[in-house]
Amino acid sequence: MLVACVDVGSTDTKLAVVDVSDGTLVRTGTHPTTGGDVLHGVDALLTDAGPVGDVYCCSSAGGGLRLAVIGYEALVSADAAHRVALSAGARVVHVAAGPQDPAGIRGVRAARPDVVLLVGGTDGGDGDVLLHNARRVAAARWRVPVVVAGNSDVRDAAVDTLTGRGVPAVGAGNVLPRIGVLEPASARAAIREMFLRHVIGGKHLSRGTRFPRLVRMATPDAVLTGVSLLADTAAADGDLLVVDVGGATTDVYSCLVPDGGGGVAGTLWRARTVEGDLGVRWNVDGVHAAAAREHVTVAGGDLGVAAAAAVIGVRRHARSGRDLRNVGVVVASGGVFRHAAPAAARAAVAPVLHDHAGGWALPRAPRVTVDDRYVLAPAGLLAAEHPAAAAALLRGYLHSG
Repeated sequence: MLVACVDVGSTDTKLAVVDVSDGTLVRTGTHPTTGGDVLHGVDALLTDAGPVGDVYCCSSAGGGLRLAVIGYEALVSADAAHRVALSAGARVVHVAAGPQDPAGIRGVRAARPDVVLLVGGTDGGDGDVLLHNARRVAAARWRVPVVVAGNSDVRDAAVDTLTGRGVPAVGAGNVLPRIGVLEPASARAAIREMFLRHVIGGKHLSRGTRFPRLVRMATPDAVLTGVSLLADTAAADGDLLVVDVGGATTDVYSCLVPDGGGGVAGTLWRARTVEGDLGVRWNVDGVHAAAAREHVTVAGGDLGVAAAAAVIGVRRHARSGRDLRNVGVVVASGGVFRHAAPAAARAAVAPVLHDHAGGWALPRAPRVTVDDRYVLAPAGLLAAEHPAAAAALLRGYLHSG
């Protein structure tokens, strides 16, 4: 059976037609994402593809998912929630901690988030701050949806406070139920649901309700799901690192084999960081500015910019507390790598693996591959309903150089 996997980006819409009986990639295509109605590009690709069954769609159009975090204190619950939000495919635009006053809530509002993640307190611990912040958000006459993922003893009361004032809100499992234990799955699922229910339609990317019904997750959420599946297959040897350089941002994903360690805020073994100032199209100036601060040379052309963005993005990812010494496979993703000759793309990634001035411990002996058929996002879209096909897709089309 053939299914269509569609990724609607701000610049381009990409199609992969997959035979889910064996994970074969049957057809790919790209179409500009039209400003008036994103379905124009989707429909053009589906028409060219011919008959298919289900359509699985992810989207980062319209700026993707912008999320603000309000936590109990900066170094524990707010930090944990920040990392969970990134893993859910969000771009975190604001992090606040502690009891918020009206000025604090105005700061959150000024960041223009699509969703607020409200956390605080371990289960059975302090609940006052979570309830206080729920009351502050409720009193602000603000209709941005809220996911409450804090102390389970007061979570329902916080949700009731918000919904009682007309704020869309849903409860989720505590992201930090105990000190040192980070549990992202429930909050990640709730953020995804809020994205689908309130954000996609609210961005007015398409007229009518068909597009919101098609979209199943944010694109970075799909990619991280694909990355996680890759880490679980024989295609990955040890830890896994993915560097996705786009036109506006550089996303870095890593999947580490749990070793039992972790700080007070816990360890997210499968994580993503987003560098909103590093991109080969809309944020070229940001790459040059960051490269000057980091003393990184930017070579000419898009590949040169992408190489610098990759080095800086991985430096920041590693400095966030990720130990990448045991990375066995490095995957380069993004259009600039996909459209380059394979040898040139791998050469552009090489500086990441020789970055002795970056202040982080380098992988010992990684293999490098390029997602030149753009299968990570389609695999993530298929993982829930067609896991065998998704795994076969990754094994078949991610080749090391």
